[in-house]
Amino acid sequence: MFSQASKYALKAVIYIWTQSLEDKKVGAKDIAPKIDAPEAFTAKILQNLSKANLIDSIKGPNGGFFVDERHAKVTLKEVIQVIDGNHLFSGCSLGLPECSEKNPCPLHFEVVKVRKEINHMLTSKSIKHLAVEVIKGQTRLSDLV
Repeated sequence: MFSQASKYALKAVIYIWTQSLEDKKVGAKDIAPKIDAPEAFTAKILQNLSKANLIDSIKGPNGGFFVDERHAKVTLKEVIQVIDGNHLFSGCSLGLPECSEKNPCPLHFEVVKVRKEINHMLTSKSIKHLAVEVIKGQTRLSDLV
């Protein structure tokens, strides 16, 4: 359902949260193997997430990526929107130029229901909440997306 880039981004932000909760900053070189992603691609994803203020970074010998309480309410949906845009949540599922409640495509009303469920799933828990589940051993990072 999600692009590979979104999967990497979600795992990366969750991993950053697990490290930040232990007062650690991590670099792209450390993150890439943890999320099973190419390092250069991971760095690009992290740069986009940082530009969108979903994570922070500090340069230098003690630098790296981190999050704090300012990021505590960031949801999976926000991460996906930064990486893939809004197409999962809007537009015609058949690609028609005109699709609305008044002029629906054949799938419009079914897709509206599914999108509401997806929206709820992606906004009901914060990334921080998922990171806490990983730390407690309730969920493995590799099983999340």
